[in-house]
Amino acid sequence: MTGPGTFLGMPAFPENAEEALADSQLRFNLRKATHTIRGKRASVVGELPDWAELRASAKAVKDETLRHLDRYLLQVEEAVTKAGGHVHWAADAAEANEIVTGLVRATGQTEVVKVKSMATQEIGLNEALAEAGVTAYETDLAELIVQLGDDWPSHILVPAIHRNRSEIREIFREHMADWGRPAPENLSDEPRALAEAARLHLRERFMSTKVGVSGANFLIAETGTLVVLESEGNGRMCLTLPETLISVVGIEKVLPTWRDLEVFLQLLPRSSTGERMNPYTSMWTGATEGQEFHLVLLDNGRTKVLADEIGRQALRCIRCSACLNVCPVYERVGGHSYGSVYPGPIGAILTPQLRGTASELDASLPYASSLCGACYDVCPVAIDIPEVLVHLRSTGPHAPAERLGLKVAGWVLDRPVRLERAQRLATRFRGLVPKKRLPGPGAAWTDTRDVPPVPEESFRDWWQRTEGDTR
Repeated sequence: MTGPGTFLGMPAFPENAEEALADSQLRFNLRKATHTIRGKRASVVGELPDWAELRASAKAVKDETLRHLDRYLLQVEEAVTKAGGHVHWAADAAEANEIVTGLVRATGQTEVVKVKSMATQEIGLNEALAEAGVTAYETDLAELIVQLGDDWPSHILVPAIHRNRSEIREIFREHMADWGRPAPENLSDEPRALAEAARLHLRERFMSTKVGVSGANFLIAETGTLVVLESEGNGRMCLTLPETLISVVGIEKVLPTWRDLEVFLQLLPRSSTGERMNPYTSMWTGATEGQEFHLVLLDNGRTKVLADEIGRQALRCIRCSACLNVCPVYERVGGHSYGSVYPGPIGAILTPQLRGTASELDASLPYASSLCGACYDVCPVAIDIPEVLVHLRSTGPHAPAERLGLKVAGWVLDRPVRLERAQRLATRFRGLVPKKRLPGPGAAWTDTRDVPPVPEESFRDWWQRTEGDTR
């Protein structure tokens, strides 16, 4: 359910959001989870007196990397190859899926285990493998819940955030048998019991599956080292036990040096789970003894994003999800409304840049925000999400009436004398402006806003009247 095809034909964000708002259980689940994570984050971030400096340093490192990404990617290829790994370049989702499917087929295996990777969700790898007769088993607890429930993720860090404990228990009871092992009898909805059921369910998969697929939080150009941060230990199993390991990594995940990693290891756990340090940090360089390693470097629209001087800052994202947890829009409508594996504020700017704005859904995403700025305040790499949202709104498709209005406004604002005459004209006819609802194309705008009153005189006229013309 998590591939690109899942979102084909979805309506625009406002329609999805309206449906989600009607689900009171969803809103309760989201509010409870996001407020909990938000509070934990604030507590551990407040412990660091140099948080602002760390944030600025991370921004500088990512900007430097993106400016010279071509050079760092070649350095990655050289380092990984030298360490015994194989590097593959994928221009888009189709090419990445073809590469991974071919590598799995070459092993003769029909099953793979996966450690959480948003890049593979982005390209629909599970669906591509299924078409080739290969079953992919998600091993992250939340991803397992989503997969067993034939669902798709609604949060970057907590993909099953829209489910409560009772719903998860029912999913386990009904669908674990689909994978050959039924759920324990009398399964309760206590977190410990649910986690134990998942652990028993997955243990046989870890021990018997010969191919692992992973993503990476970071990729160090200096050494070719990949880094995965996770909380459950499933990553360690997926990375070390299989005989073949295939890592699909977006090209923006590169960091130049080991020293740079130190900054992000302080920022990411605090921003994502509200922890000082994540429980498991796994690192690997090339092929280990007895294992074959393949690195698939994924573009899939990222170089196109790099060409946009304002929009490219979205590629600084380290997938911490802090922006989702403070967003008043996400808190009320959840991740499914965004129609993307990247929900929330970061998804509202990243998805339309990666996928384009040809569909009604993608064109609507830059408007899925109140522009309150909370997302920028918590972003550990200082992505100015509101700036990018406004930028994408200005460059996206507009209705004919909106295009005409923008053209007229541009013409008026281009010359001071035109603005002066327009202001005087507006004050002269201020009594004709409706106080509640505008007519025609402006009606929808005033459904959620008051019509601003037109003043009796413009600031320019007031200044000339009280101070005299100083021009």
